[in-house]
Amino acid sequence: MFRSIFNAALSNATLILSLTALFWAGNFVVGRGMHENIPPLAMATVRWFLAALIFSPFAIKHLRHDWPTIKCSFGVIFLLGLLGVGCFNSFAYIGLNHTTALNGLIMQSAGPVLILLGALFLYGEKINNRQIMGICISLVGVLVIVSKAVLGNLLALSLNKGDFWILAAMSIWALYTLLLRKRPDIHPVSFLAVTFWIGAIVNIPFFVWEHLNIRQLQITPESIVAIYYISVFPSIVAYLFYNRGVALIGAAKAGMFLHLVPMFGSVLAIIFLGEQLHLYHALGFGLILLGVTTAVRS
Repeated sequence: MFRSIFNAALSNATLILSLTALFWAGNFVVGRGMHENIPPLAMATVRWFLAALIFSPFAIKHLRHDWPTIKCSFGVIFLLGLLGVGCFNSFAYIGLNHTTALNGLIMQSAGPVLILLGALFLYGEKINNRQIMGICISLVGVLVIVSKAVLGNLLALSLNKGDFWILAAMSIWALYTLLLRKRPDIHPVSFLAVTFWIGAIVNIPFFVWEHLNIRQLQITPESIVAIYYISVFPSIVAYLFYNRGVALIGAAKAGMFLHLVPMFGSVLAIIFLGEQLHLYHALGFGLILLGVTTAVRS
């Protein structure tokens, strides 16, 4: 019974992509909240090593079956692991060390736009009017939340190097999403296990450099809990769900769910950081949901 319910859930793109956005919102909050205790490259490296160690025992059966295909297609798998696991997360964590939460949320919202434009230029996919309308509506919702519905707050925002790191991260994520269609025909569990190890290993030299030249990881109860969270939910569960969602409805529509990240991030900030719920939250949430629904149903 549990397996049938789980399989049904995996076939519901809206459900699994919404949960993905929720887990990634938690990753954003943790990444910003723990940046003084956990340096960015340490966070990325430890996160993926722990995720790979936790996940690999469940993947052994599938890895054995898929190994010949993995060897033949390792170049494509390595590129996907480098982009979507290694570079994206490292760039995002670096950005969160230098920018504000408001700016970070705005940069996150560039993802759906970049994915749609990439689909147009790389694959010739047409962007229909409903998708354009959905992007615009949900983007307005994001801006309402981060500006607290005050135009002056948006005009006062300024970009710094952290914003550009996050924008670079979102560009990499858009490319990863678009290249997922090149993924070899192997089991999703095999694919994740290999890309997790790739992401962890490629970060090692940079982690060592950061440890020796910048600052070190501070081992505290809070940092341990944070690393376990980001290693399981935003990593194993969210990546499995996101890749499945892209397979179900395509990159362009799946990318629209990235607009849910700032919405969920605001909710988590209210719950865990003591921020208060205001009318602009409700207005922004409604616009984001309307925009995502409009684009996905196109």
